[in-house]
Amino acid sequence: MTKVMNELWGRHGLIALVLIALVLLWPAMVSDYLVGFGILLLMWVAYTESWIVLSGMTGYFSFGHVVFAGLGGYLMAALWMVWPEEIEIAGMMIGGVRVWASMLVSAAAAAVLALVVGYPCLRVRGPYFVILTFGVAELVKFVVINIEAGLSKSGRLMLGGPDTYTLYYLMGALALAAFLLAYFVSRSRFGAGLRAIREDEDAAETMGIPVTRYKLTAFVLSAIIPGVVGALYVLRGGYFEPLQVFDPKVSLTMICMAIMGGSDDARGPLFGVVFLSVLSEILWAKFPLIYQILIGLVLITFVLGAPDGIWGRIVQATRRRAAAVAR
Repeated sequence: MTKVMNELWGRHGLIALVLIALVLLWPAMVSDYLVGFGILLLMWVAYTESWIVLSGMTGYFSFGHVVFAGLGGYLMAALWMVWPEEIEIAGMMIGGVRVWASMLVSAAAAAVLALVVGYPCLRVRGPYFVILTFGVAELVKFVVINIEAGLSKSGRLMLGGPDTYTLYYLMGALALAAFLLAYFVSRSRFGAGLRAIREDEDAAETMGIPVTRYKLTAFVLSAIIPGVVGALYVLRGGYFEPLQVFDPKVSLTMICMAIMGGSDDARGPLFGVVFLSVLSEILWAKFPLIYQILIGLVLITFVLGAPDGIWGRIVQATRRRAAAVAR
């Protein structure tokens, strides 16, 4: 742990502090539109960093991670008018109870869902796991749709939510939490075990690694933050609609950002998120009718030309430069 802390606050400390300062000062420097863009950027950081805890490190590519975000969004919408906005404790009025209580419930529900579906899903590998996680996400989506239909609701309007700046800082806190989770897991003994599972699961089990427990733990850890992010995303729009919050494109976007950035290191997805988010914004403004086609071509280029992502290329270039200097 000491070695990891020295690396985090030593070699990369200055860069980390600059990025944190930029995130904190961003709302004061830009327009409201760019603050909204910042919320989306931080949202994707939180999603993608959480996704790599399972998929980037174990090789079990989850195509259904949107289910945790959707569940969090649904619980936020369903409980929005149930919780009181303020409670009195020791004669003091504590505000924001509705938001914080719903966030905690969303996190707990995402963890429980991952624990329940994780064991059967993680018993299969490769494309079967991809298909199974996608199927679970679709199953939960249509269960929610049927529940809402039974309640005679086609959507839920949510009024009185936090302002844009509060949502921005809450999303920033979740993005930082997701980054630190991925960073410390990747450098822990637990992370080494996950990588061993990715390289050869049977050999890892033979070596004494508790494969089932490790995979299930990674699955649960990767689900908690998306559950809270999904809850905040619903507050951002002020409206809950199942087809939107359970959209499979959310999972696909996580995967694309992780691949473009490099999904084996916590720093990689940061590059993928910024690159794809900025590129999508520019292409959408310039070529609104074909921008998704262009994004697809960019992804194909990355898969064929840079399978280790932007961060992998940076690491390779740094090593080549160090080797040249040594020679």
